[in-house]
Amino acid sequence: MSIQKIADRAKLDQKLPSMPWFVEQFMNYKLPDLSPSTLLEYIRDYESFFGWMIVEGLSTATHYTQIQLIELETLRMEDITNYRLHLTTRTEGTNTRVTVSRKLSSLRSLFHYLSQIAEDDNFYPLLKRNIMAKVEVKRMHKPKDTAAKLKGKILEEDELLEFVGYILEGYREDIATNKQALYSYELNRERDACITSLILNSGLRVSEVVNLNLVDLDLNQKLMYVSRKGNNDETFKTPIYFREQAKDEIKTYLELRETRYRTPKKETALFVARPNGQSSGKRMTKRAIQAMIMKYAKSFGKPYLTVHKLRHSFATDYYLQNDIYKTKEQLGHASTETTEIYAHLTDKTMSEAIEKRTDL
Repeated sequence: MSIQKIADRAKLDQKLPSMPWFVEQFMNYKLPDLSPSTLLEYIRDYESFFGWMIVEGLSTATHYTQIQLIELETLRMEDITNYRLHLTTRTEGTNTRVTVSRKLSSLRSLFHYLSQIAEDDNFYPLLKRNIMAKVEVKRMHKPKDTAAKLKGKILEEDELLEFVGYILEGYREDIATNKQALYSYELNRERDACITSLILNSGLRVSEVVNLNLVDLDLNQKLMYVSRKGNNDETFKTPIYFREQAKDEIKTYLELRETRYRTPKKETALFVARPNGQSSGKRMTKRAIQAMIMKYAKSFGKPYLTVHKLRHSFATDYYLQNDIYKTKEQLGHASTETTEIYAHLTDKTMSEAIEKRTDL
């Protein structure tokens, strides 16, 4: 099990006792098919809904564990409409349409299980009436719409190399008068350039980068063995290739990983950091990598750039040279529908290509 999944499974186990018994039963039903990270999001969505029910007087409970099935069974369509309004119009922390859609989908999954799958001692459904069956949850992530939002917000062509080069050298000039920032930069620039180059030359997710171990890397074959999202076989790692362009940055980083970060032999992580006040290096966190990319991106003049947009940058470039099926496999998408984003992102390039004429 990956580092992130282990952490999320621990959080899930901590939260489950605070949920109604039927939610815990639903989690056990879903655990073989969904990752702990996904189920943890479900729990957070149920906390939001049950908390709202209690505040609105739709439940007599004073705690989530006291929520009754009959209280879910007697909810009206008006109540669900009001909950949707609560999610979209409250003054603080207003949710996006995508978030609202996800929260409603989480509820639909729970209600479907209670009404169609789970049974009581007499073989009757636990939930006799499913109000969420009346709720239409619209699909928000259309590939064309996602592509439209990404245009102009990813690295293209020469910018992929320029950004790595900027991390290696250019950033120094921008922080020359800040001694503390300069010290941190000189300590970490090779590692930061390595992580960035690896994502831009393989399309890895940030969680996949965090979970990489030294033994997962085959530098000669330009290959990594990655724990992929959605793969429930914890013993299997997917072989993922990276481009030659990342090889030099990886070699340079590996030469200093142990000595510069005082990394102990027992630390298996490929990418390590030495936090302030600590004497030895340990595995980098997802948040640290995200913050690192955002820091360089802002100074590079592309403040909208994130780790995930680096993945999009690779994918767009890769798709121009390969078909949709190879792109799907490289990125680890569940279906080509998600990969269609890059078909739309490259529309301009394709339209320019068709106008090019060669002499016969």
